[in-house]
Amino acid sequence: MKKTKKMRQEELKNKIDQTPFITDEELAKSFGVSIQTIRLDRMELGIPELRERIKSVATHEWNETVKALPIEEVIGEVVDLELDDRALSILDIRPEHVFSRNHIARGHHLFAQANSLAVALINDDIALTARSTIHFSRPVKLGERVVAKASVKGEGEKGRTIVSVHSFVENEEVFGGTFEMYRSNQ
Repeated sequence: MKKTKKMRQEELKNKIDQTPFITDEELAKSFGVSIQTIRLDRMELGIPELRERIKSVATHEWNETVKALPIEEVIGEVVDLELDDRALSILDIRPEHVFSRNHIARGHHLFAQANSLAVALINDDIALTARSTIHFSRPVKLGERVVAKASVKGEGEKGRTIVSVHSFVENEEVFGGTFEMYRSNQ
């Protein structure tokens, strides 16, 4: 049975509330309608496009700013940050991130997203990666959105801060890493 417009819009609103970083393309596929229908529904409901939702989350939820490096040097778009606690960034995989022959993302881009997020998380003027242990779970492809989640796990050797970063495409982990961070106040 086909859903009414009102039912679809209510479900659309709930889905965006639950996963604010979902794309119009993903929503269209999920609801079995065109991208244009999703855009019209969003406009009627007063829900901004993805880029505006990301900016809104970043503007309204950040209670601190990055200290260890300029925000524009973080790979991906930081959308949540609480220094010395947790951080979240999003990286949309574009043609410049992939190998031209197979459209698979180069690993150094995923590592750079995770590493720069670990640095950004440190509440100090200088933060450097002293050591890292990483693993890739599966290839990431052109057009996929990588969400990296970083959290401070405690203190390691020589008082260094241990940061765990896990990156996901939808709900599937594609990258994981542990970063041992040197900070200038050590």
